Amino acid sequence: MGADASLTKRLEDVYRDLHAHPELSFAEKRTAGVAAAWLRTLGYEVETGVAVTGVVGVLRRGPGPVVLLRADMDALPVEESTGLSYASDRRARGPDGDDVPVMHACGHDMHVTCLMGAAAVLAATSWTGTLVVLFQPAEEVARGATAMVASGLYERVPTPDVVLGQHVAPLPAGVVGLRSGPAFAATDSLRVTLIGRGGHGSRPEATIDPVVMAAATVMRLQTVVSREIAAPDTAVLTVGAVAAGTTANVIPERAELLLNVRTYDPAVRATVLGAIARIVASEAAASGEGAHAVVETIESAPAVVNDPAAVERTLPALESVVGPGHVIDPGVVTGSEDVGVLAEAAGAPCVYWLLGGADPATFAGSSDPDDVRRRAASLPSNHSPAYAPTIQPTLTTGVDCLVAAALAWWEPLR
Repeated sequence: MGADASLTKRLEDVYRDLHAHPELSFAEKRTAGVAAAWLRTLGYEVETGVAVTGVVGVLRRGPGPVVLLRADMDALPVEESTGLSYASDRRARGPDGDDVPVMHACGHDMHVTCLMGAAAVLAATSWTGTLVVLFQPAEEVARGATAMVASGLYERVPTPDVVLGQHVAPLPAGVVGLRSGPAFAATDSLRVTLIGRGGHGSRPEATIDPVVMAAATVMRLQTVVSREIAAPDTAVLTVGAVAAGTTANVIPERAELLLNVRTYDPAVRATVLGAIARIVASEAAASGEGAHAVVETIESAPAVVNDPAAVERTLPALESVVGPGHVIDPGVVTGSEDVGVLAEAAGAPCVYWLLGGADPATFAGSSDPDDVRRRAASLPSNHSPAYAPTIQPTLTTGVDCLVAAALAWWEPLR
């Protein structure tokens, strides 16, 4: 089991190529083409254009569970500073029409390459069941998985009995992070528009100032987590952007806030979102007659919850790749992922793990999990312009983990 030397060399070349040619969300046409062509040469049934750029391959081998392996494809509007020989110098039009740099700052190029490798290995391996390999667009904007489901994904390909996947992270290469239960946070990004009445800066009494309204709202929002969420629960509420006005002596008509919420428990999530709606409406009402506010959801994905029984079944397979003691509990991750949407829509369990991608030499002499986490925290993290996983052994480990995890579901329960 695993990639031979020839396949490994091809995959390393594919990875460098994908890293040098990143594409933004729902614009992953070149990446999708690379994945689709690869699957066709291996004999997969291939569906393309699923939610614009999504690609799905199906390999049927008779009766048995349907296993879905997933990788995301999109990059970020980040200017790369890694200095790598295959670094990206690409630019593209962002969603607002601005010219932006583009970089695989979150490792999705590694995800795609690992899944291509697993698809090749599993096509050459004996097993009974059905394999679905899914290359998903637009994870970075938390819309790709929902869009694929809405486009009739499970009418076009078999509905899975389990959804498996991985995300590269600054853990040492050769280490896997897997946690049962809530593993990645739910995310909700909101646009809050506060609408007042504009006018001359010298006559504030003739206006309803949305800047003051925004300032009061920002301060009041700080009480949501500190005063409405119980200490044992977890929530993060961030006001990431404030925009209003264009000049010093004009009171503008409106102000805009961009918010992000991270939670694990659905009840906590509902409490936080409800509190935001209440506070925004109340501050608008308190500002004067005619003032009002609009709250829009611009990104949303549920928490990734790893099914305990599915984790128990998959864990020995991952340990068979990296060795006992090298599958660690990374703790809950406050970052978010939309892979859980694919599992929820199928009514299937999800198992999603962290794939170590940092140079193992950085962690030499460390066997304590807490020390590993401390050293990992000192490295460039996902979304950093300096982030790039070391190619090996990250790539071969990622391929082998996907292969072993899939095969575990075509065998009897241990």
